[in-house]
Amino acid sequence: MKPHRPLLLLPLLSAVASAAIVTQPVAYEHQGVKLEGVLVSDDARTTVGKTPAVLIVPEWWGVNDYVKRRAQQIAELGYVAFVADMYGAGVSTTDPKRASELASPFYGKPLMAERARAGLDQLLSQPAVDRSRVVAIGYCFGGSTVQALAYSGAPLTGIVSFHGGLIPASPEAAAKNQAKFLICHGAIDPFVKKEELDAFLKSLEDGRIDYQFISYAHAVHAFTNPDADQAATAGLKGVGYNAAADRRSWTHMKAFFDELFSPPHAAHSAATK
Repeated sequence: MKPHRPLLLLPLLSAVASAAIVTQPVAYEHQGVKLEGVLVSDDARTTVGKTPAVLIVPEWWGVNDYVKRRAQQIAELGYVAFVADMYGAGVSTTDPKRASELASPFYGKPLMAERARAGLDQLLSQPAVDRSRVVAIGYCFGGSTVQALAYSGAPLTGIVSFHGGLIPASPEAAAKNQAKFLICHGAIDPFVKKEELDAFLKSLEDGRIDYQFISYAHAVHAFTNPDADQAATAGLKGVGYNAAADRRSWTHMKAFFDELFSPPHAAHSAATK
């Protein structure tokens, strides 16, 4: 026996034990509206160098427990996560009518990208963030928002839209865009008509945007959110949770992150194996 050996492990074990997912509110402002986002990170990673980061834009419900759980999951993958507040500090709802009222001023307006950019700027200001490796992801309303943000020319490596409304890229928007796209779409989402889908895909092709479009069988709107079934029961038609689509889209997102955040030689080696 060499009793001194376990003692040599104590610093390492102590470091592992002290590592934790840290969540903190971040107050900021946009156009006179007081906002409160949520910053989530693994403190064991953010102390050893610059880290890729992920902006998360919520569904039309606002900043709620669901999107905070997603931020924690992102942080557990090793990234700095920031949940953007689109409505105002403490403003969220479970009422579809109220959610529609809150979201409607953003659709088709510059405000959508501008408010999201305010959140992105908060994320980019964090000392641990690698500003050259930042992705924006969004759910439903948030999925549309990250598309609008990319079209504004924001400094994004990529975007992921989960069951978001589809915004076609105008020639001007495509020229500004810097991001690769991953669009995770429910195959039977009743809120997206076939002609809208066709126009969206054509615009990405015409604009030479690097995109992946993945359609999940039997999935309707809001397929990643287990709470969607409760909303459907309460009368919100066309939404529902789909466990397979949720699991698969998360896996596709992680692969997308690996592609975007890996060094070029590593990505090439993985592709040729």
